Amino acid sequence: MKHTPTIRAELDRYLQQEGLSLAQFGQLAGMNRGIISAIVTGNKSMSVNQLDLITEAMGLPEGHYYDLFIENYIIDHPPNMRRIEPFLFRCAELDKLDAIRRVVGAIMDNLLYSPKLFEIAEELLSQGRHEAALLLYEGVAEAERYQHSERLAVCQYRIFTIQVGDDQSRNIRAAAVFEAFVERLDEIDQLDALKDLANVYRSLRKWDKVDEMARQMRAKAEIQYSLKHQEKRELRDIEKRTRGPLFGYIAYADLLCASVCEARGDYQQALQYTYAYADLEWVKETDEDTRHWVNLFSQWAEGNIYVNKLLSGDVGVLPDYVEYIAATSNANENEKLSKLLNIMIAANRYQINVDDVLSRFEMDIHSFAKLPTVADMYTQQVIPDYFAWFGFEMAHYYLHRGKYTDGFKFLMNAMVKSHIINNETYFINCIGLFMRFQDHAAPAIQMEFSNLIEKVWLSNVKENNTVNHFE
Repeated sequence: MKHTPTIRAELDRYLQQEGLSLAQFGQLAGMNRGIISAIVTGNKSMSVNQLDLITEAMGLPEGHYYDLFIENYIIDHPPNMRRIEPFLFRCAELDKLDAIRRVVGAIMDNLLYSPKLFEIAEELLSQGRHEAALLLYEGVAEAERYQHSERLAVCQYRIFTIQVGDDQSRNIRAAAVFEAFVERLDEIDQLDALKDLANVYRSLRKWDKVDEMARQMRAKAEIQYSLKHQEKRELRDIEKRTRGPLFGYIAYADLLCASVCEARGDYQQALQYTYAYADLEWVKETDEDTRHWVNLFSQWAEGNIYVNKLLSGDVGVLPDYVEYIAATSNANENEKLSKLLNIMIAANRYQINVDDVLSRFEMDIHSFAKLPTVADMYTQQVIPDYFAWFGFEMAHYYLHRGKYTDGFKFLMNAMVKSHIINNETYFINCIGLFMRFQDHAAPAIQMEFSNLIEKVWLSNVKENNTVNHFE
């Protein structure tokens, strides 16, 4: 039988090796001699704080004995949350994810510990320690998988938001898993959950799912908005739990439905949805926050009315749309990206010369590569998709006009971004465009293209664990 070493034995060995008395080591560690004695003799367990002091005094790296701590004081012992909780937080600080995984596996056989682990996960999430929180959420979700509990649904929601990232293949799997748990959430939390799902599906261009999520969100938001006003109760108690005012979820559902119609080429229906969220006279609130959101929807509607007319072939609205973009120049870069993308789509679709527009917004276009990362699901998911799409449309525009240097620059950027977000459709479209104009590519660009293709191929081989048997 394999003998498990103990921290106590390691400390005792160190004291003998260094010829230190308990009092001397206690001074080095900043601990009372009696505590050191009790630990060495086995009469007292230790906290993670004491372990850190002992480890530092022994000249060892932080967390050196964490695996032994788990063996000595957690596995095969009745779980002591007063010891486990600070240990988990400390593991998160040191990014000791394997240690967290072992602790969760050791104690989650008992559902009694789910509430406390959930609380710890929530605190870690608030601290920005997402990977550590994810392990706890997964542990709680696994333990409660047969429970029809709201906590299970919240865990799945947290897992979904943490897992969603650059890889669109992973995103669609995460969305599909979480979608089944939405109805188990609190009625108010369902609104943000449906909005997040809609934005993820929007980035994936799964328009049927966007439409489904938007309609569900609208119906639920209308019910909540109506109930609150029928009961003549203040909205503050409910809206403090959502990311925005209740009426905004109704208006945003119309905005999403408009985007679905636009993607399907039904620009007249898209305009009807756009007119709907432009007219918010029905909103009962009159506070400053409400006016802010009403103005935002009004601005979005104004721009999207131009967009739908432009994309339907009414190129006469282009000058007005350009002036609208210039007038809203104080808007964030994400919005400017989507607006200029619309112009490029129309320019390529209807062979419009927009050189003057590109020159006017040249500085903005160059800044798109440095867009900040934001936790908001729309910014996190839809904007990277738009960036890859914008690069492709810019490349298409320049290459078809013989401006090969600019065209290939945008094309390579679009390929890299498409690979990062794992969007195969964009990547294949970029390859097709490159092949069509490859005779005009400089040797350096051809080499860059070949290197990228090989990099993508190798990453796919590694990910799929395949072997080239012809080598």
